[in-house]
Amino acid sequence: MSDAISFEMPWARTHQFDPPSIFDSLREKHPLARMVYPDGHVGWIATSHEVVRKVLGDPRFSHSSEIGHFPVTHQGDIVPNHPKIPGMFIHMDPPDHTRYRRLLTGEFTVRRANQLKSRVEAVAAEQINDMREHGAPVDLVASFAKPLVLRVLSELVGLPYSERDEYADAPALLHDPNSDPQDVAAAYERAGSFFTEIVERKRKQPGDDLLSRLIADGQLTTEELSNIVVLLLFAGYETTESVLSVSVFALLHHVDQLTAVRVDPSKLNAAVEELLRYLTVNQYHTYRTALEDIELNGELVAKGDTVTVSLPAANRDPARFECPEKLNVDRDTTGHVAFGYGIHQCLGQNLARVELRAGLSALLRAFPDLRLAVAFDEVPLRLNGSVFAVRSLPVSW
Repeated sequence: MSDAISFEMPWARTHQFDPPSIFDSLREKHPLARMVYPDGHVGWIATSHEVVRKVLGDPRFSHSSEIGHFPVTHQGDIVPNHPKIPGMFIHMDPPDHTRYRRLLTGEFTVRRANQLKSRVEAVAAEQINDMREHGAPVDLVASFAKPLVLRVLSELVGLPYSERDEYADAPALLHDPNSDPQDVAAAYERAGSFFTEIVERKRKQPGDDLLSRLIADGQLTTEELSNIVVLLLFAGYETTESVLSVSVFALLHHVDQLTAVRVDPSKLNAAVEELLRYLTVNQYHTYRTALEDIELNGELVAKGDTVTVSLPAANRDPARFECPEKLNVDRDTTGHVAFGYGIHQCLGQNLARVELRAGLSALLRAFPDLRLAVAFDEVPLRLNGSVFAVRSLPVSW
């Protein structure tokens, strides 16, 4: 493709559930297309399922923050390259990435997530009770999705939920492109300082939590520990609560699919995977940089070129999923990339699945007549952030 598209063109989601239509034309004609990044770098954007998985699975592509070109601006400013941040392994390559991730893998296995299932279900039940006490209508985001996910994540990591005012606002501000940059910086600094304080508390009084176990292991500094907490919170909170909230919104709109799950609760697991594929809330921050010249999809990706991969576009690829524009809880979703792919695939995906299943199951059982309290088009959306979300979801029963 001779003419490179602007990075701004693909990002304007205009529909409640569908990715921007430009992805469809790109995927059909140029699944690997030239794209101009905010800093002027001319790299690429991948939109087909096949090409996206190739990029994410190829060790010749780096995720290092030291060499990559960010595909978006942050509060209007270009995101510069920066040195590795100790503990922030999401933007590291092996062996550094391998070292950090290995320390955490045991905390997020399928077995560990299943061990947490009863606690997640208990928290969901408590939030349901809060909704009942409040009475309809109620904002499902604020009263159910956010507290469910934050309570579970805080307990797992070792953060005191009673002190959530110190850290809960930071992820939402960071992911919202309309946030004031000064507010974002202040919230981020406040959360980081609080996490450092929590590390010191745990050194003196360890508990049964991830942070205490990492401290006992003795391999990480206070800075590394604090940054790992930042990473886990910023990667695992806003994303999961957004999927949960938008999933409820989608099911209330697609009544036939909601009915199918109500009639046969055994479909819930498949429904969660289909909602992850169909919604794909992680919109456009996934990118990699070529460490050498690489031939890809008939194009030469030169050393130093950055490739942005569109997870929403890959999950709507008709070459991989039949009628991908339709929500179908009976489809085979094997291979969806809602959690990414390759060595950087979401560490907390097993916990996220448990939270989504428990949350949706609790809501469907408790409220057989759950419905929107406003018109479908009146639900306030965040369409252009790094994470697609509903700002609030007023519901009644």
